[in-house]
Order: sequence, then structure tokens, then C-alpha cells
Amino acid sequence: VQLQASGGGLVQAGGSLTLSCAAVGSSFSIMGWYRQAPGKQRELVATKTSGGTTNYANYVKGRFTISRDGAKNTVYLQMNSLKPEDTAVYYCYGWRAPYTSWGQGTLVTVSS
Repeated sequence: VQLQASGGGLVQAGGSLTLSCAAVGSSFSIMGWYRQAPGKQRELVATKTSGGTTNYANYVKGRFTISRDGAKNTVYLQMNSLKPEDTAVYYCYGWRAPYTSWGQGTLVTVSS
């Protein structure tokens, strides 16, 4: 099972980016995104179940939107109103009991 993430890059504060993550080889009950900033622990950004339930970290509510395309086995993260503190490596995440899978990470850099 592989999670293939893409879409990171450099953007100015206030800008937008969309991350994509395609699952190859399996489907997941939960898919989502975590991030890790330099010198910090990995933290939750957002997740979405196959049934449609979403969970967002407080610091992205109202700015980020997670969505899934079941036919494509892909999860997306639409990030708006980006802030310099959103700079991090974003990791795609998939869970299907009892396994957890991680993508390779994609760097998002927000300049002030």
C-alpha cells in the first residue's frame, strides 16, 4: 500500500494551495493530513472518514477543507488564507484497521 502525496510548494501569506494524496493498493477507513514543522512534533491537520465525518485541528478551521474522492481513492486538502506558521512538511495519512500508512511528505512553505 502506498500513499502518494503532491501539491506542496512556496506561497505567499494569504495565498492558497491544494494538496493531493492518492492511495495505491488499498482503501482506507480514514484518510487525512498531519504536518511537522521544523523542531516540532507531528500534529493533526485534518481527517475524513469514508463515511464523511471530518475532524479539523482548531488552528485550521475555517481556512482548510479536506475532501475525498472515493472513486479515485484520493484525499485532498484545500488550504486557504495560509500563514507563515503553516510552513511544515505535510504528511498524508491512511488508517484501515489495524494498519496505519504514511505518505512521503510534501513541503509547504508560506512566506511573509
